[in-house]
Amino acid sequence: MEQILFAGLSGYAWVAVLTMLGVFAVLIATKLPADFVFLGALAILLLTGTLDMQEAFSGFSSSSVITVGFMFVLVAGLTETGVLHWITRKCLGTPKSYTGALLRLMAPVSAASAFLSNTTVVSMFLQIVLIWSKKLSIKPSKLLIPLSYASVLGGLCTIIGTPPNLIISGLYAKETGTMFGFFEVGKLGIICLVVGYLMILLMKRLLPERNQSSEQFSQSKEFTTELLVPSDCPSVAKTVAEAGLGQVDGGHIVEIMRFDKEIISPVPDDEFIIGGDRLIYTGVPEKLMALKASHGLVTAAEHVYSVSEVSKDRTLVQAVVPEYSSLIGRTFMGRNFEKLFNVVLVAVSREGKRIENSPRETVIMPGDTLLIECNPDFLGQADMLEKDLVLLNQPDKDIPVSRKTIVASVIMLAVVLLTTFNVLSLVTASLIGLLAMLATRCCSPAKARASISGSTLIVFAASLGLGSAIQSTGLATTIADSIQGICGTNPYIALIVICSATCVLSEFISNTAAAAIFFPIALQTAAVLGVSPAPFMISLMISTASFATPIGSPTHLLVYGPGGYKFTDFMLLGVLMNAMTVIVSAIFAPMFWPF
Repeated sequence: MEQILFAGLSGYAWVAVLTMLGVFAVLIATKLPADFVFLGALAILLLTGTLDMQEAFSGFSSSSVITVGFMFVLVAGLTETGVLHWITRKCLGTPKSYTGALLRLMAPVSAASAFLSNTTVVSMFLQIVLIWSKKLSIKPSKLLIPLSYASVLGGLCTIIGTPPNLIISGLYAKETGTMFGFFEVGKLGIICLVVGYLMILLMKRLLPERNQSSEQFSQSKEFTTELLVPSDCPSVAKTVAEAGLGQVDGGHIVEIMRFDKEIISPVPDDEFIIGGDRLIYTGVPEKLMALKASHGLVTAAEHVYSVSEVSKDRTLVQAVVPEYSSLIGRTFMGRNFEKLFNVVLVAVSREGKRIENSPRETVIMPGDTLLIECNPDFLGQADMLEKDLVLLNQPDKDIPVSRKTIVASVIMLAVVLLTTFNVLSLVTASLIGLLAMLATRCCSPAKARASISGSTLIVFAASLGLGSAIQSTGLATTIADSIQGICGTNPYIALIVICSATCVLSEFISNTAAAAIFFPIALQTAAVLGVSPAPFMISLMISTASFATPIGSPTHLLVYGPGGYKFTDFMLLGVLMNAMTVIVSAIFAPMFWPF
């Protein structure tokens, strides 16, 4: 196949092209988890002989991927000991203006995100910002996009700030033998941070005013709620009209799901109610919950005989589905969440649109906001749920500053200093920091294991396999030659073309995957042009920042539901922010790292 040429590409190169296009299409158009998609792509490259076993799985032994895994544990130690909690509490205060509120919010978020996972930082700030916004009488939607943007901008300032930074620096060191310093990318990242702040402050009118998810649940008539008829319900053997369960305060019935899976829709007034029926309503969830008291209905995962079998002190909580939740692509029932935690999914908010089928049979998507009925002790299990759900109205735990808080901070500072002054490699320093967190009990072994996101690491490692295919099949060289044909011998134009393409791609797939795919292209372009690859590498790190779509970054998805945003709300300011990163890269990267 290697010898077969078509349009200047070998057969293996065409397999790599078609595989990548397939990955993009599947990620954008389907609900399949990203780790499954990338593993499937690796399987195709292996089976066709495009990659051998060593090339395909080289990413799983990459020091960059291993470092990301170690950083999960370091961040868990900081979270467990209250370091992030202390930062969120001490930095916000009570500003007198909206501009002051933005600065008070963005500064600590950016600083923390330079050293910690920006997803973790946003998760920590999210609940507090929702409460803080009420105190300041500011719509949460005016603060949550800046919260997410600030975390992305902060991540551009250090090598460990984002996974793409780690991946690109690791690949660059492997190819050239030159290692970027800990704050090397910060020369460009800080400029982006300052310019980004100015853009947010000067263009704050572009930030939308939306009702937050809790207001959507209480005001909108565009959500579906499910109620169960117990066997001793007084409505049993009555028609829908006789029981008064058709048109009710806050909504109306749209479907009855029988215990034998028979579905009745539309529901006629003369349809009889049977014990075990699931009544599907569209309307205001909190008003529809009143039917439980007035008509003897319940919310339960399984058929019950009596209302007394269901706890009366249950409460409603809201939760956001993060990007790598195991719920994605499954129904709430399919994940067995209801039995495991004794909860019932009451309603789902997705871009303010009504979910047509039963909430419990709705396939969960990233960014969904879920309304869940649960026992009070469910909120105490937030740590067990953090990889699947981010709870919004959990009680604010006041974690006092203790000896462990100081120890965890010192350990993280030591990792940074050892790496910055080249005393130890980043992966070695991270491993020692991880062991120190465990030895000092700043993080328990169980918490350390739970903090590592296997699906995230699989996406990172598999992305490197795709990047390897681009390089080994000669595709990178062909693309580099094409870029030279378009740009001539001008490296500035080539830099802009590569950065722009990376920006666009990062809005629709994992930014780590975009970095891994464009790394060999950028490296080969520099070789073809006969210039230093360093400015291309640093610019590539900056260009993986995503601002224009909610699916471009895990942090955008976290604020998407709670802020009540529409998909296009991120584009208003986000497109300009993306353009800013390309312009800053084109102007300043060659100054700091000459061609």
